[in-house]
Amino acid sequence: MQRLRELSRRVEAVYGEIADTFSGYQQASGLSCRSGCGECCTQPTVEATILEMLPLALHLFDQGKAELTLTQLEELGDGHSCINYQRLSFDGKQGQCSVYQHRPPLCRLFGAAGYRDKTGKPSLSVCKIIKQDHPSRYQQQLIAMESDPPPMMLLSKELVNQLDYELGAKQLPINQALQQALERVLFKSYYSFADDGQQIA
Repeated sequence: MQRLRELSRRVEAVYGEIADTFSGYQQASGLSCRSGCGECCTQPTVEATILEMLPLALHLFDQGKAELTLTQLEELGDGHSCINYQRLSFDGKQGQCSVYQHRPPLCRLFGAAGYRDKTGKPSLSVCKIIKQDHPSRYQQQLIAMESDPPPMMLLSKELVNQLDYELGAKQLPINQALQQALERVLFKSYYSFADDGQQIA
């Protein structure tokens, strides 16, 4: 269990770096998300690794919510949007994250970020709402791509996932990644408790 906690601390340290890098770019470029917008969060295609969900799984464990959340995830099944997204409008496009401080890297990159196209050149990924809200700023950043490329999504995710190649190897639907992270935390907790009990005896 101690190894998972140490690993989680290292993951969170990288999260801090990612947040600074991408929020800095988004603020400087003027390509930030609308306040309260959750359209991306409603997509069941959002993915994460077990490693990326480890800090959240440990947080839920420490709050005494791990088993309840695991049960909710099992009942939810596949094909649903993130269990931690709280809808504030009927269509779900307005909402908020209930675990904002522990959200995985992809959620920290939403809005505007860079990626490599098929030829290897840097390209800009910007959500359609930001493009509609700030068309001139979007065009300015496209023009500045070569001299001032945006931070790359893939490189940032790799910074996290290289901390543990086993837990960071596979992208899963976000709810499934959280479920497996919770199962691992509860499994380790059970055997840590059993080992402590044997030592006391």
